[in-house]
Amino acid sequence: MAENTGKTKMDTVERPPLKKHDIKLLDLAFAMDCTGSMGSYIDSARDNIRKIVEEIVASEKSNVHLALVEYRDHPPEDATFVTRVHDFTASPKTMKEWLSNSQATGGGDCPEAVADALHDVLKLTWREEATKICVCISDAPPHGLNCSGDGFPNGCPAGIDPMEVTNRMAEKGITLYMVGCEPSITPYKDFFMAVAFITGGQYVPLTKAQLLTQVIVGGAQEEMSLEHFMDEVNAEAQADLAAGREIDEEEFTRRVHSKMVSKGIKTKQLHRNKAELSSVAESPGAKKLADFKNLSDVRKNFKPDSAHSEFGHAMPAMAHAPMAMRRSRGGPPMAMGGGPPMAMAMSAPPPPPGDAESYETVEADISYAQSSRMVQKCLKRNMIKK
Repeated sequence: MAENTGKTKMDTVERPPLKKHDIKLLDLAFAMDCTGSMGSYIDSARDNIRKIVEEIVASEKSNVHLALVEYRDHPPEDATFVTRVHDFTASPKTMKEWLSNSQATGGGDCPEAVADALHDVLKLTWREEATKICVCISDAPPHGLNCSGDGFPNGCPAGIDPMEVTNRMAEKGITLYMVGCEPSITPYKDFFMAVAFITGGQYVPLTKAQLLTQVIVGGAQEEMSLEHFMDEVNAEAQADLAAGREIDEEEFTRRVHSKMVSKGIKTKQLHRNKAELSSVAESPGAKKLADFKNLSDVRKNFKPDSAHSEFGHAMPAMAHAPMAMRRSRGGPPMAMGGGPPMAMAMSAPPPPPGDAESYETVEADISYAQSSRMVQKCLKRNMIKK
């Protein structure tokens, strides 16, 4: 186990040459917010980790390695740790022990050390030929995203830029699933959707901790399903480059999708409430954010407290309020300036009858959104300029 004190600058990570993935090998890393509001999610992950592995092995006949990066925040916002790293193990029992030793406490201001956690995920000992997935479970943004009361408004004090990190994850073949604990993270949904898309991954909204198992299993099954066809996408790109044709992302995506549909290709898909997850194409703001290379440019264009901005979604006032307050870990949200607790619940309001949140994995014709994510992976892994 390695512990990050928050003093290390972002270092250089060598990207190995692109190789074919062995879809029977899965490296599954978790980046887990371990501040006071995350207790139920840590409990759910710990209680279900063996079930998660068993379901993936049973369905995919996979050899699964697990890793965990716990994160909180930099001092003085948190005095415990910035990150704690547990590198890959083949033992679900060991992973469960790591989670058993995790405690949801502390935090300080609203943003957390998300950038540091993703950087530590990048440095794990990933097997070169494995399908690589990181599941980041968070209810708060990174520093430097124009969050009210941010103790580090210019970003991570260790100099780690989450946009740079996620681009390097993409080049290394790591697919990022951002599991957003809503509604507290809702004002930052476009940002998390963008960084997931950079790697060819997805943003998954979550309001119930007990659904975490379905999300993790379904996401892993979907990504391993898509890896079956990555060689075809890579070959299509290489043929274009060999012929001297410049690759246009949108045209290339349409062509890839058309060819796969014509072959009758079916894939596994993680569905929420009987429908495919929202894609970055459905959010113009997220799509634009994904093109920025650094957090400074994102910050100039992103306003989380604006319900109708170019980069925002219309949201109820309750979704904004937790971000405008200093969070009291393990208790009710505190008003800025140390005032009395606000009379407001941090959890999502109950869904209307018959509309309970649910996740399931289905097999269906490959979707355009999946083709788009595969193209994104191809361009990033081969370092092809768009």
